[in-house]
Amino acid sequence: MTAQVNTIATEWLSGAGLRPTRQRVALATLLVGDGQHRHVTAESLFASVQDMGESVSLATVYNTLRAFCEVGLVQEVTVDGSKSYFDTNTHDHPHFYWEDSGTLSDAPADQLKITQVPDAPEGAEIASVDVVIRLRRK
Repeated sequence: MTAQVNTIATEWLSGAGLRPTRQRVALATLLVGDGQHRHVTAESLFASVQDMGESVSLATVYNTLRAFCEVGLVQEVTVDGSKSYFDTNTHDHPHFYWEDSGTLSDAPADQLKITQVPDAPEGAEIASVDVVIRLRRK
């Protein structure tokens, strides 16, 4: 890891009020170190951090991703009710879920038009609308 990449990761964490521990900086570096958005699972991030030679447990990866979600650094995108991806692009946007590879990618938001959603039941409000478009290759 270069000092510049570590600085980017540390500033990303500090800007959200998170203490930049060694494990958090290692995970943040993988998520935002090159300035590109990522869609990762806890397992894929765990494998990447192991490849870096960092000693981080899978439980720590899960806990850290939850902490990142709580402060708005990443958003969780759930597919099939059980598979979670974590997206560094926290703006509202749709996703493509590629069934054959089990990967998630951004879909063009400017092509999505939602004209109406159902009213929320009494005593509730709509927090967000998640759009995941499932794809399979022909």
